[in-house]
Amino acid sequence: MSTFLGMPATAPRGVGHLRGDEPFPAAAHTALANDQLRRNLRHATTTIRGKSGRVIAELPDWQELRSAGSAIKADVMSRLPELLEELEARVTERGGVVHWAADANQANAIVTELVRRTGSERVIKVKSMATQEIALNEALEAAGIQPVETDLAELIVQLGNDQPSHILVPAIHRNRSEIREIFLTAMPGVDPGLTDDPPVLAAAARKYLRETFLSTKVAISGANFGIAETGTLAVVESEGNGRMCLTLPDTLITVMGIEKVVPAWRDLEVFLQLLPRASTGERMNPYTTMWTGVTPGDGPQDFHLVLLDNGRSAVLADPAGRSALHCIRCSACLNVCPVYERTGGHAYGSVYPGPIGAVLSPQLTGIEDNASLPFASSLCGACFDACPVRIDIPSILVHLRNRAPHPKSERAAMRAAAYTMDRPKLYARAQRAAKLARIAGRRGRGLPLGWNRARDLPEIPAQTFRDWWASR
Repeated sequence: MSTFLGMPATAPRGVGHLRGDEPFPAAAHTALANDQLRRNLRHATTTIRGKSGRVIAELPDWQELRSAGSAIKADVMSRLPELLEELEARVTERGGVVHWAADANQANAIVTELVRRTGSERVIKVKSMATQEIALNEALEAAGIQPVETDLAELIVQLGNDQPSHILVPAIHRNRSEIREIFLTAMPGVDPGLTDDPPVLAAAARKYLRETFLSTKVAISGANFGIAETGTLAVVESEGNGRMCLTLPDTLITVMGIEKVVPAWRDLEVFLQLLPRASTGERMNPYTTMWTGVTPGDGPQDFHLVLLDNGRSAVLADPAGRSALHCIRCSACLNVCPVYERTGGHAYGSVYPGPIGAVLSPQLTGIEDNASLPFASSLCGACFDACPVRIDIPSILVHLRNRAPHPKSERAAMRAAAYTMDRPKLYARAQRAAKLARIAGRRGRGLPLGWNRARDLPEIPAQTFRDWWASR
């Protein structure tokens, strides 16, 4: 199969979870009416922020680590094709098979065919944003193959026929009473007397999953990092389910976004300090699993790596927006975002919610398909301050807002305002026009602009600065 890197194409429509059914403002309006959702989000994000802040404060060189992570990612973007080819060569040398997928349709077809060849009718899965992005579970189910999520939060989402609402904690919108009801309704063999005590809920999931681990021969994972110089793949997680999936089955299929490659083993020295502190508020990940191809007699004996583009080349083609590909999926930006904390992840309509989703999803799909997302922000800058690899999300948001389609009335109003403000005498006359307030309506709501539906213009002062200056 040819490599399509460098031939920018956006993610195809009709497959995957990158586009919502309604624009963000409409979806957010619905979410804001859910008091329980807002309580769940506020509690969870406040807790994670506190833990993360404490462990970050322990490192005197945190800002230097952020700069190093940003520099490594910028280097990767500048020579992505050669690094991917190096990764392919090293994986192949160690007995793995590398597949190139230009989009979600190709990736789903490749993985489905690989599972079919094994004869297995069930697969176990490690938490993976890439497989959520391409709707791999739905593709497998359509082919008669049962996918079983093994991450606890992903399992809750799957059993509840739900969608993830957070990059790190997919079931952040659920509380323990809701989780108990989901387990009682959808988990096979669960004790009818199940309580909502967290250890009891975890024990029920562990019992169900342990049996699944031991009887399933195919696993599917994502990857946090792919090391070009050695062909090593890495998955970091907190529960141990990933370790089970990556070591017990006979066949392992890994779907990795092409931006996850890093040049050298030593680069992990930076990212394995940044990621746990920014994401879970831990000093190190409880489980860090790495594997290189196939090791005879140890672990899966059939390994396949699927390298996924699905719009990433289109992001790479935009110099102003490509740093969105630096994201290491820590979710720090979500946990500090005032918009996300109030609306939750489902309002974004994409598997990538929050600030990073507001800049990544529109670029993966094309701005026309997610035109409202760049406006899902107050531009407060908290996301940039929190990002462990220093992605300037506010600047990308402004860039994408300029690219988004705008109503003719708004464009005309902005042109008129620009024309007036560029001519001091005309601007002064406009300020003095007593009818301005009547034209604009109460607090600007009569103006033909998009943002004034949710914001009020300042009250027009009785005396302008020019009048005050002239009087003195």
